[in-house]
Amino acid sequence: MAAERYDIAVIGAGVIGCAIARAFTLDGAKVVVLEKAADVLDGASKGNSAILHTGFDAPEGSLEQRCVAAGHAEYLSIRAGLGLPLDPCGALVLAWSEEEEARLPALLGQAHANGVTDAAPLTAAEIRREEPHLSPRLRAGFRVPGESLIDPWSAPHAYLLQALLNGATLLRNAEVTGGQHDGTDWHLDTGAGPLRAGLVINAAGLWGDLLDERLLGQRDFTIRPRKGQFVVYDKSAASLARHILLPVPTEKTKGIVLCRTAFGNLLVGPTAEDQDDRVTAALVPEALAALKARGEEILPALRDHEVTTLYAGLRPATQYKDYRIKAHPDRALITVGGIRSTGLSSALGTAQHVRALAETLGHRAAPLADPVTPRLPNISTTAPRDCHAPGHDGLICPCEEVTRREVEAALTGPLAPNTLAGLKRRTRVTMGRCQGFYCSAALATLTEGRLARPMTGPADRMED
Repeated sequence: MAAERYDIAVIGAGVIGCAIARAFTLDGAKVVVLEKAADVLDGASKGNSAILHTGFDAPEGSLEQRCVAAGHAEYLSIRAGLGLPLDPCGALVLAWSEEEEARLPALLGQAHANGVTDAAPLTAAEIRREEPHLSPRLRAGFRVPGESLIDPWSAPHAYLLQALLNGATLLRNAEVTGGQHDGTDWHLDTGAGPLRAGLVINAAGLWGDLLDERLLGQRDFTIRPRKGQFVVYDKSAASLARHILLPVPTEKTKGIVLCRTAFGNLLVGPTAEDQDDRVTAALVPEALAALKARGEEILPALRDHEVTTLYAGLRPATQYKDYRIKAHPDRALITVGGIRSTGLSSALGTAQHVRALAETLGHRAAPLADPVTPRLPNISTTAPRDCHAPGHDGLICPCEEVTRREVEAALTGPLAPNTLAGLKRRTRVTMGRCQGFYCSAALATLTEGRLARPMTGPADRMED
């Protein structure tokens, strides 16, 4: 039996792969998305700060800056139709030392050069009038009005769901183990069987360099995972910060951020720790204690609030500061690598850039005349939740106010989860103060026979 042929094979179902799949599907291409894990968003995309960045502090003229700016603009243009949340709270860049204060004018100039012309300086007194809980040690800062908070998982889920509803195919547990290009098509060997594709897009995130080596016999960069640990405070702490509170960034990292989340908590993080392990983002008590101490230095009132949870994620950092996106015209492959902490913001813009590169390789678009536009259920605090509507059949997760109806809906359809972690990202079950202590039994019953790995006990609450 001949292997199925697709116009485009997107390898990796993180936020970048999901956005790319949407772009090409809406262009009229026959698309397959290949994900090595049991569910989507299982790599770098499962843990981030959930900020929609403007790109104000990206290197001027960089590919990252262009993709972030374009992604920010497209998110604002499509989010209402897809039902995606937005908290347009703006950000404050804060200087806590004489050295940081001296770097503010150059950073503000960089923001203006990057097209973020509404960024404006503020004195410490002006900032404290808007953020009265800040430490009196604050020296100065500036405002970036366009920075916003979003839901980190609904966005990529929406991108991929729109692709699936318009004809794309998702294959999970489908690691690409090898492939050959015959001059016309790629013949890919995957965990879900062989397939053919006219164009391959490597959006494998933490594994992108190794996938290039596997398919092309070479790599142009090396991934060195950068771990970011986070502390999440109880919902009562959210009132302590109206804006996203940003540090003056360094050459290596954007630094430690304090902000509300789309789910009503307050987070502090991330750390920036390079490691060799591409799978495990271990929590380190000493680092988390230092993170908590730093958060409480910036917002002293945090000392009166409890921590709800801790988490860590990995970013696919490379030896280069900019994104590593490259077309390989001799073998009809585009590598999309080194997409670090700005991937959530840049995803739609990155997809635009990749689509333009594909045209140079011969891809021709025939945009869908009337594409299906799904509307995702809201799981954020930015709009009414399902628990506020009648007939939801009770709460499964009281801490996060997740209804039985929401869980049932998430377990059906073309993007139904295969894992508890996937269900958590679609609904927020088990992510509240009790971390699943009260709802796990009901969830185990409700999900019986519907997840690839059944819930078997308390350890499942800690998955992901």
